[in-house]
Amino acid sequence: MSEPWTWHGGDLSAAKRRFGSGDDPWIDLSTGINPNSWPDTERVDIDWRRLPERGAIAGLEAVAASCFGVAARHVCAVPGTEIGLRLAGALIGGEARYAAPGYRTHGEMIPDAMATGADAIGRHGGSIILANPNNPDGRTVTPATLRDLLASRGGTGWLLVDEAFADVDPALSLAPAVGDDARLILFRSFGKFFGLAGVRLGFVLGPEPFLRDLRALLGAWSVSAAAVAIGAAAYADADWIAATRRRLPKQAAALDELLREAGYMPVGACPLFRLVETADARALFERLARRAILTRPFAEQPQWLRFGLPGDDAALLRLKAALADG
Repeated sequence: MSEPWTWHGGDLSAAKRRFGSGDDPWIDLSTGINPNSWPDTERVDIDWRRLPERGAIAGLEAVAASCFGVAARHVCAVPGTEIGLRLAGALIGGEARYAAPGYRTHGEMIPDAMATGADAIGRHGGSIILANPNNPDGRTVTPATLRDLLASRGGTGWLLVDEAFADVDPALSLAPAVGDDARLILFRSFGKFFGLAGVRLGFVLGPEPFLRDLRALLGAWSVSAAAVAIGAAAYADADWIAATRRRLPKQAAALDELLREAGYMPVGACPLFRLVETADARALFERLARRAILTRPFAEQPQWLRFGLPGDDAALLRLKAALADG
């Protein structure tokens, strides 16, 4: 399977070209992005005529740091976690292993990095790259286990943890362990939890000396004025964040129930998506696509299909009907 939607979720235009638009609007379940985004973007004052000032970017980093539970000096804003991962990998280099299965970019961050099963990755030297929660299977690792992995790196390797989905459960985050004396780098995503991937905003958390090198690579005005303004306002919205953390598990439970009723066993602890393993994954993907519902198949694992959260009851009912229409 080499279609565009097997490379990354969200390629809705390619799906429309292949399967047509039909009578119903498309439901995009191919990503792990919150379908109920932070609602106040239009109320945010954005000065499109000016470059973002250094103080404004620092203010964004400070409010995000408060949300993450780490000192602001250990946080650097980047134009999306994807770029943060690649730049950090370029700075670190050396021997590295990445947990598989996992996010595609983890295998591209550091040249010659080797794929290793998550259970065996700590047995090797060098740097370690993994995600918590993991994508696409939603596997989670306890902070205690991660601290052990960090300690096992000694004075040469780094532990790099992609926490793009950690906002859903801050107890999973290793942010309290970030410091100048720890060879630990974390990556946080704004777009997934807040449902605003188009803002292109992420953060790298790590030792100050490392972040100085990262800022030098990024150059001036590393993030847009819109990202600064929207990000600062959203991270400061404690009520919405708390309500969303309560709501997402309920939405995930409804998706779980629907999938089980259809005969599939959902896997994963991240409430933003679920993975199913089935011999008819390809046929199921196409059947849903013909009903204008896009899910996420995997070329390397043709038995897998990932489902993002339906955004409302109407979307959930359409998915239920499409799963039943075999």
